[in-house]
Amino acid sequence: MPRPARLAAAGALVALLATVVGCDSDPASRTAAPAASQSGPAPATTSPSPTPTPPPQLPLGGREIFPEYRVVAYYGTAGTASLGVLGEGKPDTMLPKLRKAAAGFAGDRTVQVAYELIATVAQAGAGKDGDYSQMIPEDKIRQYVDQARANKVMVILDLQPGRGSFVPQAKRLEKFLLQPHVGLALDPEWRMPAGKVPGRTIGRVKASEVNEVSQYLSDLVTAHDLPEKLFVVHQFRTSMLPDVDKIAERPGLAMVQHVDGFGTRSEKDATWQRLRRPQQFHMGYKLFYDEDVHRYKAADVLGFDPVPELISFQ
Repeated sequence: MPRPARLAAAGALVALLATVVGCDSDPASRTAAPAASQSGPAPATTSPSPTPTPPPQLPLGGREIFPEYRVVAYYGTAGTASLGVLGEGKPDTMLPKLRKAAAGFAGDRTVQVAYELIATVAQAGAGKDGDYSQMIPEDKIRQYVDQARANKVMVILDLQPGRGSFVPQAKRLEKFLLQPHVGLALDPEWRMPAGKVPGRTIGRVKASEVNEVSQYLSDLVTAHDLPEKLFVVHQFRTSMLPDVDKIAERPGLAMVQHVDGFGTRSEKDATWQRLRRPQQFHMGYKLFYDEDVHRYKAADVLGFDPVPELISFQ
C-alpha cells in the first residue's frame, strides 16, 4: 500500500635570510659583514618534503561506514512536516531531537546520525517539464548539507523522479555528492511508468537504471578519493524492484536495501521477511511515527535478523 512521501596539508615554508650591511656615515656605527667561510660555500638548505594531504574522512572519522557505524536518520523535506519528521523544523531544531531518538540504536556500534532529505519531490501535476517531479530550492539543500557538515551529520539526498529518470536528477546534485558526508537514495515508489501519476500508482524501477546511478556515484568516489557513500534503494513491494537480483555491487558504496512497510507489527514483519536480501545488501528499516501501530522501539529493532544498519524515522 502507498506510504506518505517520504545527498593540512601544511606546506613547508623555508625563509631565506639576507645579511644587511649598515651604511651609516659614522664608522663606529657600521656593522661588518661576516667573514667568508674558510671551508668553501655553505651547503644549500634542503626543504622538507611536503606533508601528504590526508584523504577525506566520514563525519565521525574513518573511510568505511559499515560495520563501524549504525546510521539513524530523520526522513523528510525542507519546510513541511507532511512528508516526514525532518521537515517539522529547521536543522538546528531537529538535530537534538534526532540525536535523542538515535541514542538507543547503538548496540555494538557507534551511532552516526543522518538527514535523509527529499531533494526531488514527486508532484500530482506535470509541471513545466512534464515529469511530475520538482527539485526543492538549491539553497534549502545547501542549508542541510552545510549544517550537517558542521555538526558531523551525514546527509542522504532522496530522489522522487516522477515520470523522469533517477540518473539526470542525481547528476544535478553532483556539487553536493562530491562532499564526503553526502550519499544518495532512490525511491522507486515515485518512479512512474509512462502515463501514470504519482500518488495514484506505486512506481517501479529496473535494475539497469539503478545500476547506472550507482556506477555514476561510484565513479565520483573513485575519481575524488572520497570515503564510502551510502547508496539506498527503498522498497515495500516486490513490484517496485522487479529484477532486484540484478542490482550490482559497486566499489565505494555501502549498498542498502531499505524496507519501508508500515502498519501493525505483524504487517511490518511480513514485509521484512518477504523483501529482505541480506546476502546482497546492507539492510535498512523505516519506523513511522504516525502510521505504525505499536511502533517498534530501539531494543526491538536490535533484535531483528539481521539487525538493520540504517534506521530511519518518518
